[in-house]
Amino acid sequence: MTTTHTSPVRLTRDNAIAHHYRGLGLAAAAIRAERAERAEDPDGSFTPAFTLPPLTPELTAYFGASGMSVQDLVTHRDRRLLLLDLMGNPETRTTKTFASLIMVARAVEHIRATGERILILTPTSGNKGTALRDAVARAHSHGLVGTDRLRIVTVTPRQSLSKLRDGALSADEDARRANPVALADVDSPAGVKDLASRAADLARAAGIDRSGWRLWYSLDLDNYRLADAARAFVEAEALPIEAGGPPRLHAHAVSSGYGLLGYHLGHRILTSRQVPGLPVPAGHPGFLLVQQLATPDMVLSLLRGSPAPELLPPYVLDPVSGLYHRADDDQAFPAVTHDPHERIDPTFYTRAPVTSPQINALIGRHGGGGIVVSLHECLAFYPRLRGLLAPLGHELPADPRDLREWSLVKAVTGVHLAIERGLVPPAAEIVIHGSGLYTDHLLAPLSPARTTPVRTAHELSRLLLAAARA
Repeated sequence: MTTTHTSPVRLTRDNAIAHHYRGLGLAAAAIRAERAERAEDPDGSFTPAFTLPPLTPELTAYFGASGMSVQDLVTHRDRRLLLLDLMGNPETRTTKTFASLIMVARAVEHIRATGERILILTPTSGNKGTALRDAVARAHSHGLVGTDRLRIVTVTPRQSLSKLRDGALSADEDARRANPVALADVDSPAGVKDLASRAADLARAAGIDRSGWRLWYSLDLDNYRLADAARAFVEAEALPIEAGGPPRLHAHAVSSGYGLLGYHLGHRILTSRQVPGLPVPAGHPGFLLVQQLATPDMVLSLLRGSPAPELLPPYVLDPVSGLYHRADDDQAFPAVTHDPHERIDPTFYTRAPVTSPQINALIGRHGGGGIVVSLHECLAFYPRLRGLLAPLGHELPADPRDLREWSLVKAVTGVHLAIERGLVPPAAEIVIHGSGLYTDHLLAPLSPARTTPVRTAHELSRLLLAAARA
C-alpha cells in the first residue's frame, strides 16, 4: 500500500456565502420556481420566502462564520484525495452553519418586511440545532433583529444528549426561557420529528400565530439545498471540472444526503452560465455515500433497491476474537464489526430518507456508489487519520472516545476502504466533504440542567407558547 501526503491549501473563502451571494441568489430563484411548480406548502404552514435579502455591511459581517476551503489531503493508490472543509465556524464546527445562516437571514428579512415576529421550531439530533441557535445569536449580536423579534426552540432526542453544545442563547436564564432546548423522551431518535410536528399543530391551534408570532417548523429539504449550493461554487474556483480530466467523486458521510443535493443544485446553476467569474463544469462528479450500520438506508437503497434492514449482509460471531465477520463477499459493507447494529454517531439517525430516490438517480446518471463503515474499521484507521488531518489544522484527540462528532472520520475511513476494495475508479480525484468534527474541548457541551425535558406533544407545545411569552 502506498500513501503519499500532500499539504497545499488550494483555496480558502472566509465568507463563502457573501462571496457567492449572486450564485446563491440564482439558486434561491430556482428553488422558488420548483416550489411554485409543485404547489409547495399546501397545508398553509409558514415558511419565510426563499429570497435572499440585500447584502448590507451588517449582513456581510453576520455571514462571516461561513468559512469554506479546499485542501489537498493525500494520494492513496493513485487516487488523489482532497478535503472540502465545511467546518470553518468555530462555534459549530459542522456544515450546518451554512443553511442556518441563510435560514435566519430569510427570517430577519420577513420580520423587517412584515413586522411579524418569528419563533423557529426544529427537531434535531444535535448539530442542526446548535447551528441554528448560533445563527439566531449572531443575528442578535450583529444588530439584524432584536431578541424580542426572533427566537428558537429545538427538540433533541435524549439519546443525543452528548451532541448538545453550549452557546450564547444558553448564557443566562432569560435567554434560556426565550430559546429553550427541549430534551425528548422518544422510543427512537427519529421520533422527535413527529413529536415536533404535532406540537406545532397544537401551538397553532392554541393561537400562537394570532399572538404576533409566526411559528416556523423548519424541517424542509430546500433550506439546506439552497445553502449547500455554495459547495459547487467554491469547488469551481479551486478545482474546476475540466474536459479530459480524471474521473471525480464527491464523498460524504450522509444521513439524508442534503449536502449532495445542494451541491447538485449549485452545479446546475453553474451549467446555466449565469454566474460571472466561475467556470462552467465540463461534467458532473459521481457521489460516494458513507454510512454506519445502524442507519445504512441510503446505501441499501442504492445497492439493493430497498432500505429494508434485513437486506444487510449476515454477520457471524467469532468466539475467539469476539468480533462479528461479514458472511458474504459484498465489499460495500464492513468486513468486521463489534456489533452488526452499532451506532457510531447519534447525529445520523434518519431512517429511510425521502431523498434516496433523488440521490440514486444522480448516482445512476453520473456514477459513484456507497459504503458502510464500522466502528472497528474507523478505530483501525484512526491513527493514520490523525496524521493526515493534523497538517490541515484538525487535531483529532489521541483518545477517540473523546470525539463527539464522527462524520469526517467516517467519511475519510470510508473513502480509504472503498479505494482498497476496488469500489472507486482508478486514477480518480475524490473530494471528501468535511462536514463535522468536534470534541468537548473544542466545543463546550450543554449542561443537562440547561435543557427542558418533554415527553408529549402537549408538553412541547406548552414550551413553545412559554417561549413566545418570555
